[in-house]
Amino acid sequence: MGLTVMILGLILFLGVHTLTTQRAARAKVIASTGEGGYKIGYSLASAAGLALIVWGFANYRATGWINVWYPPTAMKHITVALMLPAVILVVAAYIRGRIYTTLKHPMLAGIKLWAAAHLLANGDLGSIILFGSFLAWAVFDRITLKRRTDGGGPPIPVGGPGNDLIAVAVGVIAYLALAFAFHPVVIGVPVVGA
Repeated sequence: MGLTVMILGLILFLGVHTLTTQRAARAKVIASTGEGGYKIGYSLASAAGLALIVWGFANYRATGWINVWYPPTAMKHITVALMLPAVILVVAAYIRGRIYTTLKHPMLAGIKLWAAAHLLANGDLGSIILFGSFLAWAVFDRITLKRRTDGGGPPIPVGGPGNDLIAVAVGVIAYLALAFAFHPVVIGVPVVGA
């Protein structure tokens, strides 16, 4: 039951996010619902999909765990190490500096790194589906970005190296919060000593 709910959540969440890559289809939705309607629908569908993913994965972990392979313990340590740059990259998508201009799409780079790192440390079916789906979506989205003719949303100003320092500082704080508060409390898996 949990895996089914999680998969439905992934279809909803990633499906809505994939709509943004399909510019003609997105334009038709905006034309029929208006910009505000599109944004509200997008937000509600994303939130519902995320809720289904979280609930489904939690239920799967509690009742239907299916091991596919058993990663070596070293993989967990590699994942912990890779998560710091992954979080910094996501932050750098919003606090734009040289990291942003170098990578062009640090959010997608961060998601790919997050997903790949978690695939290294988790050998169960639910994790493979969850993180594999996000990795595949991020790769697909990055490929479509190369082919899009429009720039997307309004431009966000890009700063200099000072913004990078802020992104790194905020990223480190967010990483520590995720590792020591969010992950053990919400996910139920301690990062350190796991």
